[in-house]
Amino acid sequence: MAWRIGIDEAGYGPNLGPLVMTAVACRVPEELAAGSLWKVLRSSVQKAAGRSATKVAVDDSKKIYSTARGLEALERSVLAVLHGRDSEPDGDGAEAGNSAWSSLDQLTHLVAAICPSHDLASESWYRGALPLPVAAERGDVAEAADRFGACCRAAAVRWCWFRSVILCAPRFNAMVERWGSKGAVLGIALAELLQEVVALPPDEPMHVVVDKHGGRNHYQPLLQDALPGGWVLPLEEGMDASTYDVWGLSRPVRLTFVPRGDAGHFEVALASMISKYLRETLMTEFNQFWQEHVPGLTPTAGYPGDSRRFFTAIVPALERLGIAAEHVWRER
Repeated sequence: MAWRIGIDEAGYGPNLGPLVMTAVACRVPEELAAGSLWKVLRSSVQKAAGRSATKVAVDDSKKIYSTARGLEALERSVLAVLHGRDSEPDGDGAEAGNSAWSSLDQLTHLVAAICPSHDLASESWYRGALPLPVAAERGDVAEAADRFGACCRAAAVRWCWFRSVILCAPRFNAMVERWGSKGAVLGIALAELLQEVVALPPDEPMHVVVDKHGGRNHYQPLLQDALPGGWVLPLEEGMDASTYDVWGLSRPVRLTFVPRGDAGHFEVALASMISKYLRETLMTEFNQFWQEHVPGLTPTAGYPGDSRRFFTAIVPALERLGIAAEHVWRER
């Protein structure tokens, strides 16, 4: 068996709401280590949303979700994958039997399962009470989950691990102030995930694919800091791909950074979708909180332009509630 890992983020550009970065991990037979999971799982998976309510749509999250399309297709697919994951304990340390996954019918349960080390309790707007699913039909989620799970079992594709890092404004701003760069935030979130990824048992070969961070081509220093127990060797560094082998760990590890990784790598697309879904559900609670304190306030997605309109409208409420502006507004 071999590990396939995908990592991607959502919410890097906004001024409001959290940045979410997610890693997903599956174990596959060695002959599928570099194959297309879209082809292997085609009886339960589609690349475009809307064709079938009983198939999981897996693609760049921007193609699955938009404010015009709504949350339904993204939500059905993400929840179906999470519910359809391995439900039997591995006996080898993987978290397949973790009781946190027993129910995902509320936002707090999803957050606890996918981001157990979160600091959302310090956010004034977070309650975790949002019922799930928000837009998808429960029956459609269940049917898609059953179909996806059965297809994965038949192909010996085991989705063993999902993990997100959630960075809200206070921590985001503190990182930018300390390191003087917004890009450093992505590097820190990636390092947190990689440190957990390389420790996943069992010690089988691992290939990690990461959606490129903007136009950056050189990742060796970042990776060396994240994985001090290994020696990071660059194989190629360019616009099309930056690839590294890590020597000295308990298993062979290769990391590849590619632009538009969510278009060509199933596991990166899935990480993109989970990040987006988690951010959107968190933004639902963010908007609900501020609408309670500012009647008539139109919700925001948090992106530049509209974020300034929203923030200006909530400033009096911030002052009334004693919430510092930097605890809500991301400076970069």
